[in-house]
Amino acid sequence: MRFKIPCKKYASSGLSKLGLVWLLLVTSLTVPVAHALDEDRALFWSIQKSDKPAGYVLGTIHSEDPRVLDFSEDFLRKLRANDVFAMEMVPDQPTLARLTEYMHYPPGKTLESVIGVERFNSFAAAMSAYRVPIKFISRMKPWAAMLTLSTPPPETGFFMDLSLSLRASGSGLKVVGLETLEQQLSFLENMPMSMQLSLLDQAIAEFDHVNEVHDQMVDAYLENDLVGLQALSNEQLQTVGDEAGDYFIEEGIHARNVHMAESLLLQLENNRVFVAVGALHLPGEEGLLNILRRHGFELRPLDLPFFEASFTAGQ
Repeated sequence: MRFKIPCKKYASSGLSKLGLVWLLLVTSLTVPVAHALDEDRALFWSIQKSDKPAGYVLGTIHSEDPRVLDFSEDFLRKLRANDVFAMEMVPDQPTLARLTEYMHYPPGKTLESVIGVERFNSFAAAMSAYRVPIKFISRMKPWAAMLTLSTPPPETGFFMDLSLSLRASGSGLKVVGLETLEQQLSFLENMPMSMQLSLLDQAIAEFDHVNEVHDQMVDAYLENDLVGLQALSNEQLQTVGDEAGDYFIEEGIHARNVHMAESLLLQLENNRVFVAVGALHLPGEEGLLNILRRHGFELRPLDLPFFEASFTAGQ
């Protein structure tokens, strides 16, 4: 079953764009533990501790593609069997309002004055497909401009993580965020300006291919193969250069995993938790899967397709 909710495209898209860019630009590390490459292929895992169910972990893709919104009944039963739904950040209205503030310069400072007339005109031309008011984009910060062009123009604003949170809330689960807005955005705010401008130039130059890249990511995601998704993501990371790639990995993956793991472990003390975070936060020695293992949790990969289009009877 699929359904859509109306939204202002420019108002809700920013938060979701941040999630998708992790899949487009922020790839996970080569896993240093040999056995992990064989085991950590799945996107969906059950969590146990002391032989007792503790919940599930799902690596998500921040996409509104209908194929990733068509959940099987078996999958939804697993979702409903929990007390808490934990996501990176709850996209409520106060958070979205603060996000908009973070994405923009204060009155009196403009994007054009920071990046130059020629670059701004190129960016504004590319942004015409997003139907965003010019006064909205004229004060965007370079990192926000780069992230916007790194994803296709939104059609519904109804992304996978939002869909899951609404289903969870409707089923009586408590919906919590694993990190604050400041924790999620700090590495973007602190990114060297030269790096922001370089990435913005790349986003402008490659804008015509953003739909193609997005579709490739969704195709890989639907294979339920995290290693394959990593390989495709690595192709994207290589294009941004070593300095930017290292910065994204250390600040956008590792640092955020620490914050999210701290919050998640607190939730797991007294609750069954369904965890839904960007897929590339899961693997690697510093990924959430191995962090949970180090705290005594047992994780079991679930190979059952969890979308209605590919659902078959099974475990």
